[in-house]
Amino acid sequence: MTTSNWLLPEHLTDILPAEARRIEELRRKLLDLYRTFGFEMVAPPLIEYTDSLFAAKGLDLQLRTCKLVDQLSGKTMGLRADMTPQVTRIDAHLLNREGVTRLCYCGSVIHARPSGLLSDRELLQIGAEIYGHAGFEADLQIIQLALESLDIAGIKKPRIDLNHPGISRALINAVPELAEHTADIFALLNEKDTPSLKELLDTCPAVPQDIARALLLLPSLFGSVSVLDKAESTLPNLPGIKQALDSLRELVNALDSSAVGIDLADVRGYDYHSGVSFAIYAQGWHDAIVRGGRYDNVGRAFGRARPATGFSLDLRKISAGLTPAQPSKAIRAPWGLEVELVERVRELRKQGHVVVQIFPGSTQSVDEFIFESELVLKEGDWVLESIQ
Repeated sequence: MTTSNWLLPEHLTDILPAEARRIEELRRKLLDLYRTFGFEMVAPPLIEYTDSLFAAKGLDLQLRTCKLVDQLSGKTMGLRADMTPQVTRIDAHLLNREGVTRLCYCGSVIHARPSGLLSDRELLQIGAEIYGHAGFEADLQIIQLALESLDIAGIKKPRIDLNHPGISRALINAVPELAEHTADIFALLNEKDTPSLKELLDTCPAVPQDIARALLLLPSLFGSVSVLDKAESTLPNLPGIKQALDSLRELVNALDSSAVGIDLADVRGYDYHSGVSFAIYAQGWHDAIVRGGRYDNVGRAFGRARPATGFSLDLRKISAGLTPAQPSKAIRAPWGLEVELVERVRELRKQGHVVVQIFPGSTQSVDEFIFESELVLKEGDWVLESIQ
């Protein structure tokens, strides 16, 4: 029994012409948008040593990274699964600037395993990061830029869910006995698995009732921005919780609250995010299409701690959820080396037209273009005629 040599590994897909064109056009538009905000583009390598790739993030990133051995050094390298640690390394170690630095990027990332049943293992990740400003202004600009990115992609009525891992972290830190269960607690919160969370807390008799009650309440604290009022009145009066709620309110007041929600149990990246985190959803996608948030001091792993906030999205995922990409208009032209024909074709292409020349004795089969006109020779001149 032989395996067909054209079969791809699971959760890897080819992108065909019309959609590939749309993805590339969207990439250019978004990078141009980020430049208007003052973001500078960087392009880190696809592969680097795992010591560097894993320096700034937790176990989840390690599990998602494909690893190989460098034949030159014998050290372990990884195919990047996320570009944010690389951009953080560039800010902290290579640029080493004072003040605010805005960086953007776009490139392929590979996951060793898919994040979900419907997820691809290859992503075209594009994103933007702000380093050097701890105020809410940087968080707000990142969210605004993420929303403008979706608007350019043609995504209507996105919804933002805000969270702050400082709330759940303050509850866990209040009880030293919970420290060894941190990863399990965050996993259960993220899954909103209240019964399993209660079982875990029951095994820790030293946990005060108000802390246990608050942790069990977090999975239900999601919905409109009024959730912040409920959280303030029901959660313990811990400094970390008050600070987190104040940060969330500040952002809510600066955004269109009708498009903003709160989900205090969405604690993905708890070991990474240090402040407000967010996810953006839209009709037509089964999961968040943008994720981002604050991750202060991650650059310490590269020798320089800095305030940082940013977001990223997968252009392939965005495109797959849009209406099917449409073919573009093109001009059909004969093949020839006559000076007049060559100059006319060059002129049309300079004007932005797609001109496809048909080779002698062949036909042209395309999905990407619709031929609405053709170049024909009439009375010594090459002119355009509509194709009926």
